[in-house]
Amino acid sequence: MRPNHRRIMKELKSNFAELIKEFIEQKVNLGYKYTEQAKILREFDLYCVVNFPDTVILDKELVFNWLFHHRGKHPSTIETKCSPINQFAKFCSAKGIEAYSLPKGVMPKKVKYRPYIYSDEEIKRIFSTIDKTCNVSHIVPLRHLVMPVFFRLLYCCGLRVSEARLLQVKDVDLERGILTLNHTKNNRVRQIPVHPDLMNRMKDFHDTVHLLSIPEAPFFPGRNGKPMTVGNVYRNFRRFLWNARISHSGKTDIGEIGAPTVHSFRHTFAVNCLRKWMKQGKNLHAYLPVLQEYLGHINIDDTEYYLHFSTDMIEDVRETLEKRLGNIIPTTKIETK
Repeated sequence: MRPNHRRIMKELKSNFAELIKEFIEQKVNLGYKYTEQAKILREFDLYCVVNFPDTVILDKELVFNWLFHHRGKHPSTIETKCSPINQFAKFCSAKGIEAYSLPKGVMPKKVKYRPYIYSDEEIKRIFSTIDKTCNVSHIVPLRHLVMPVFFRLLYCCGLRVSEARLLQVKDVDLERGILTLNHTKNNRVRQIPVHPDLMNRMKDFHDTVHLLSIPEAPFFPGRNGKPMTVGNVYRNFRRFLWNARISHSGKTDIGEIGAPTVHSFRHTFAVNCLRKWMKQGKNLHAYLPVLQEYLGHINIDDTEYYLHFSTDMIEDVRETLEKRLGNIIPTTKIETK
């Protein structure tokens, strides 16, 4: 049991506290990180203490009040807040304890997030800015060496932030050009190849920073030799965006294209892979599973989604079809009277 789980469990005070503790412990023992979900359950526990102090059954009234408590929020946020409660209800039911779980169709329909994709020009500006403005820091003395390689790894390999920042020296195979990712979203260890140009840059970085490091040392050290924090990554990136003259509009409305973020590097990587394969005439049905495994997606739908949101992608498909089919498909001229 991790310290943050133990801390959360100590703070539970409602009539459901013991059951919630048992549920969290079960999830952790099964290998789930279950940190964010545990925080939501703690929030739900406090909600019960304040609003339903005498309720001892997870009934329909309580569950629907929790749902309505989050009305007006983004559908994805509502789902995030309600999903752990539904899982907890099913856990209780499996133990023979009466509990109500929300049926399908009750929560607001989710609108698929439309990620921001960096243009080639924006990518050039971002990395030019990182290389020029990332100065030596007395607080984080290796920052000027870490940031250029760290962000190139995100862009060139489509990694999630934590997959990159929690890399250890032993996870980087400099000879074979392969990364072993142990800290992934779905707890699935995976290995990915790295382009030789980037790996050469990582070798230079290793020889400068890690000649005396132990295998368990963070490959991208932050303050006091510990892994960079998520906050540190995002603060630096916001500064790089500003210096690169790329506006960050903050939160966007449902269905609109999101604001540029660090995670946009991952989206851009996926789109660029598909565009490249299209121009090369590759069979996307054969190559999509390759991209799925590289990105660490469980469902192929998450990978296929990148085919649909870009008008540039549609234009690439049209051009590819025209080159392949020529005059096989006739052009229909519609006459108007």
